[in-house]
Amino acid sequence: MTENTQQQNPAPTTELPTQYAPAEVEGALYERWVDRGYFTADANSEKEPYTIVIPPPNVTGALHLGHAFQVTLMDALTRRKRMQGYETLWLPGMDHAGIATQNKVEQQLAEEGKSRQDLGREAFTDRVWQWKDEYGGRILGQLRRLGAGLDWSRERFTMDEGLSKAVQTIFKNLYDDGLIYRAERIINWCPRCLTAISDIEVDYQDDDGELVSLKYGEGDETVVVATTRVETMLGDTAVAVHPDDERYAHLIGKRIKLPLTDRTIPVVADTHVDPEFGTGAVKVTPAHDPNDFAIGQRHDLESMTIMDERGVITVHGPFQGLDRFEARSAIVAALREQGRVVAEKRPYVHSVGHCSRCKTTVEPRLSLQWWVKVDTLAQAAGDAVRDGRVALHPKDMEKRYFDWVDNLNDWCISRQLWWGHRIPVWYGPNGEVVCVGPDDPIPGTEAEGWTQDEDVLDTWFSSGLWPFSTLGWPEKTPDLEKFYSTDVLVTGHDIIFFWVVRMMMFGLYAMEDQVPFKTVALTGLVRDEFGKKMSKSNPNAVDPLDWMDAYGSDAVRFTLATGANPGADVPIGEDWVKASRNFANKIWNATRFALMNGATVEGPLPAPEAMTATDRWILSRLNKTVAEVDAFYDDFQFAKLSDALYHFAWDEVFDWYVELSKTTFFEGGEQAKVSGRVLGEVLDVTLRLLHPIVPFVTETLWTTLTGGETLVIAEWPKDSGFRDAAAESEIETLQQVITEVRRFRADQGLQPGQRVPARLVLDGTALAPHEAAIRQLLRLQPEGDAFSATATLPVGGAQVALDLSGTIDVAAERKRLAKDLAAAEKEKAQATGKLGNEGFLAKAPDAVVDKIRGRLAKADEDIARIQEQLERLPQA
Repeated sequence: MTENTQQQNPAPTTELPTQYAPAEVEGALYERWVDRGYFTADANSEKEPYTIVIPPPNVTGALHLGHAFQVTLMDALTRRKRMQGYETLWLPGMDHAGIATQNKVEQQLAEEGKSRQDLGREAFTDRVWQWKDEYGGRILGQLRRLGAGLDWSRERFTMDEGLSKAVQTIFKNLYDDGLIYRAERIINWCPRCLTAISDIEVDYQDDDGELVSLKYGEGDETVVVATTRVETMLGDTAVAVHPDDERYAHLIGKRIKLPLTDRTIPVVADTHVDPEFGTGAVKVTPAHDPNDFAIGQRHDLESMTIMDERGVITVHGPFQGLDRFEARSAIVAALREQGRVVAEKRPYVHSVGHCSRCKTTVEPRLSLQWWVKVDTLAQAAGDAVRDGRVALHPKDMEKRYFDWVDNLNDWCISRQLWWGHRIPVWYGPNGEVVCVGPDDPIPGTEAEGWTQDEDVLDTWFSSGLWPFSTLGWPEKTPDLEKFYSTDVLVTGHDIIFFWVVRMMMFGLYAMEDQVPFKTVALTGLVRDEFGKKMSKSNPNAVDPLDWMDAYGSDAVRFTLATGANPGADVPIGEDWVKASRNFANKIWNATRFALMNGATVEGPLPAPEAMTATDRWILSRLNKTVAEVDAFYDDFQFAKLSDALYHFAWDEVFDWYVELSKTTFFEGGEQAKVSGRVLGEVLDVTLRLLHPIVPFVTETLWTTLTGGETLVIAEWPKDSGFRDAAAESEIETLQQVITEVRRFRADQGLQPGQRVPARLVLDGTALAPHEAAIRQLLRLQPEGDAFSATATLPVGGAQVALDLSGTIDVAAERKRLAKDLAAAEKEKAQATGKLGNEGFLAKAPDAVVDKIRGRLAKADEDIARIQEQLERLPQA
């Protein structure tokens, strides 16, 4: 009753081990998938393409839960599309991670007592390649362990030959179009990494600092300025005030003495200054502050760099050679001695930028760097989302995207490193500047006075080309023609600015307005079970490989998928992984039972009229589940689809259908054969639906059940439209009866396996054919000659009369229930008293009042339940 094409071998088997052992299955199974080429895409195929490129992990990286989370979602998407008949490409690769990788090798050299300068640039680069070959890329092996269905034949690296050509090509094109330029501007400088970093590589946090107010000038011509970076006063070249501030009107255009120096600096009028903030006067250090740099540009001020690349003061005088923070204290002391300190506030909490990699305090610094002019590129990236060519999911992420892309500053793309794509610009002996494309000759030799720019490109520059450079661009390759634009980008919302915007800008530019991807599915961050961020420095950090070793890869994958609500953070704890392991075991044990009791996929499904109501019910529910899962996939609702599959498989298939059908299987005959075929169909489809999330256990079970080659390329189930509302209503009533009687038995203190004499009155209901199943599931034995009903339960139009005499101690049970009733009545009285106290209601917070109302409602429910139980007890 579902649209399936069986992919069979003539000899399915009923043999399964008694227990599922993931460690004995997963590794060999994955290598079989790879060796048989199931994940290898064919660019010449006539099938409709479906493409995802993996966000390239750093070559220095190891698998963490964040990787495992996104990889699980991408694998689920691509496995499903492959089963739906798409020519599916999921392309793997790694990022060269310029700063991180260079730091790794420099640390290695330091252990040998060497530096990169000792080796020289060429030898150092060779050493990094050696490190990459020896240590880099272990994360790719870990992705295999997770079951990632990547096309390993197309693995790429951002420094490989093809991608390097793409980088050089787009640099040349942008340069020729006037979109790349070199200029001296304020950049974010890391004194530890010794390189410029972009705005989005700066993490801001509130630090305890100091706010010091200083007096500049002499006599009547003095100005008080406040600063958190006193050391930068050595580079001040002006004081700025608002042109309409009458307090300083007499000083505008004059020069005042700068303390601790032999210089005087002008007082300039600038509308940037807020006269209501502080004293209304600000010190201007154009070489060490972006706002001051802008003021300096407007007033043609000198820019004085006062410290070197390591943050050491270079200005001649008593502070030369001091670290910036040492100089800060020394300069404050010297100013205090001269009576120049008007006020000091410590601690003064303010936002300070830190390098996202090493956490060093970033230093704004005037530097000659290479830049991408982003205005037109950013406009195109914004328009692609506005006009619907690219969809952000969830949609509420669009505001964050537009806030960023519509206010994007020019991008500093040069880095002062040796590992990376070297900027393809050459400088000649007479001031010539030549940008060289990949097929262009170098303009001259070193002996002729030609030198290449020393800097390399920001790692995000090459990553921005990832969706099309990995497919062969700038060449017009079959892969590029077949698989671009890609379909979905799955990535964290935390790098929407780092990476997504870059790819949008470069993809639209290089590919003539073709978007790099049609949908961006943004995920949250993985957190611990208490919602706290996981960190290597905290004890809550988890190595997913440990959980895979203990519980299997499927358990880790299913746990991650069940928490994947679009854009929301994902809490995860080990107990949840254990629960997912239990789910895998449940699937295993239920399928094993089914195989031992005649479940089969051989032959066509019997006609509905040959089936029991239970058979028709489960097939109706199966088709609804197929439709529901498809809708959730299309909306990237992984948590909801996982939950739907969990409850359908565990609750409806294994706990209800299998249990309700046991009497049919035990009785044998033609009806058992019909139900065996239905059970085989249900398991076949259920395993297909589960496969993209839990591929290993489903593959093992499905090939055993069907004799098919593999689930990887089996057909994805389709909703046939079969529905049976009458069967669903009938089984719903049956479930209601069983659930209600089970609850009553538990309330009476009966053990689950304890048999009780019962009379079932089912005449005139649809439940008559289910009497055997009801008695089996409820442990109800036939009424004997001495049967005397002590409790009668009317439910679902039927009556279940029970004889509990001799099964429970009635007096003891009445005593227990009376005690519970008294406790509930006491709770009700206390809650009622508080809610009737006007003084309490006037003072208590709303949350407290709501909590007490909840207690009252719960007490009322308990009283009603206990009284009902007492009424149902037989008379002593």
